[in-house]
Amino acid sequence: MSDIETRQKKLPVLLFIRGEQYFDDVDPDATELKTEGTLELTEEGLLLTYQETALTGMEGTTTTFEVSGPQVILRRVGSVNSQMVFEEGRQHTSLYETPYGALSVDIQTSALRHNLSERGGLLEIKYSIAVEHTVTGRNSFKIRVKRK
Repeated sequence: MSDIETRQKKLPVLLFIRGEQYFDDVDPDATELKTEGTLELTEEGLLLTYQETALTGMEGTTTTFEVSGPQVILRRVGSVNSQMVFEEGRQHTSLYETPYGALSVDIQTSALRHNLSERGGLLEIKYSIAVEHTVTGRNSFKIRVKRK
């Protein structure tokens, strides 16, 4: 497959997602998910897309990680609508829409690393989240991407 063909295809991938939430001195609350998705190379970087399930409580939602340079944008569209911007050392504020109303969410990214390519790889994000300007905890995502 040529470079041009690879850039225009949504490649089937397996995603191994581990999310952790830390609250005060309590052991982290961890969720692990293995799901199928797609990896698509774009002019700006790449897109990782998958469907949420009942396991995450967001069934009917499409989640996309848009990776471009030092920034990752997490978009959710469906039963939950949100956009979260992760950029190491920076804070971004966005709106998080739920069936119960919209909330202002501040994301402060402490670490963002990835080695993603059309072959797969790893994406790691560590951040703290503040809802309506009140810090609710620290979080991390670790997403391993494997070509099918």
